[in-house]
Amino acid sequence: MGDVSLGLLELQFLTGLALGCIFVLVATGLTLIFGLLNVVNFAHGAFYATGAYLGVFAFGLTGSFWISLVAVPLGMAALGMAIEKFLLRPLYGLDPSYPLLATFGVGYVLVELIRILFGTDGIPFSAPGAFRGSVLLGDISFPRYRIFVMCATVALLTALWLFIEKTSYGLIVRAGAKSPEIVEVLGVDTSKVWLLVFAIGTAVAGLAGFLAAPMRGVIPEMGVNVLIEAFVVTVVGGMGSLAGAVIAGLAMGVIISITSFFAADFSNVVMFAIMAAVLLVRPQGLFGRLDAAR
Repeated sequence: MGDVSLGLLELQFLTGLALGCIFVLVATGLTLIFGLLNVVNFAHGAFYATGAYLGVFAFGLTGSFWISLVAVPLGMAALGMAIEKFLLRPLYGLDPSYPLLATFGVGYVLVELIRILFGTDGIPFSAPGAFRGSVLLGDISFPRYRIFVMCATVALLTALWLFIEKTSYGLIVRAGAKSPEIVEVLGVDTSKVWLLVFAIGTAVAGLAGFLAAPMRGVIPEMGVNVLIEAFVVTVVGGMGSLAGAVIAGLAMGVIISITSFFAADFSNVVMFAIMAAVLLVRPQGLFGRLDAAR
């Protein structure tokens, strides 16, 4: 393989990592909600789209990408808290199909609201001025904004890991996920824990949508494909496994990017083929528990 081909391969690899970061963020919110609340959230793709539109709206008001970057997770967290408190909480303990159908309805309503408020056509949204253009990484030129997305993903995942693994509130969250009855006996109000978890998952999904806006466009249906991709990543990584979501998301991004380089016609089906292969060998996913897959 010549130097030019090797450079293109390296570029596809980095492009795949940037795409994988979006997969990771969306799948992290999805698996966080499923792993701790046992809710299959079909509104997650709509949260992703809502975050993108909320960011575009905030940018239109303020003209600041950074203010929008803060406003999106805060606004989406507030939305997630309202949905969890008034819609999902009364359904806990009932048949799992009830919260599933409820989130499906929420997703449908959110997309229709986006169409009413912003129209059915897409909205152009470019990367902020500081992240336009490319930088040289060795012999290849790589977009600055994609590097920013990768750095932002690392920072967000690190903060999330520190919160869950190193704080007393994170300990309560993990304990509540395994045995909510014992946590309640100890005097902890688990309803506040679930509220926080759903808010974090919603905020991360919305932030992923806003970060992806300059890369993948802003249209009302943008959450449909990403919901499918997020479910594939979550299933491959293992339902409820944050580590699995991270590794599977990055791997899927790279595999799709490399496949599109060698055989573009297969780039849309390769992730489903991988999911089928993984499920044949490990039904619980690469890092999941068998009881979570049942």
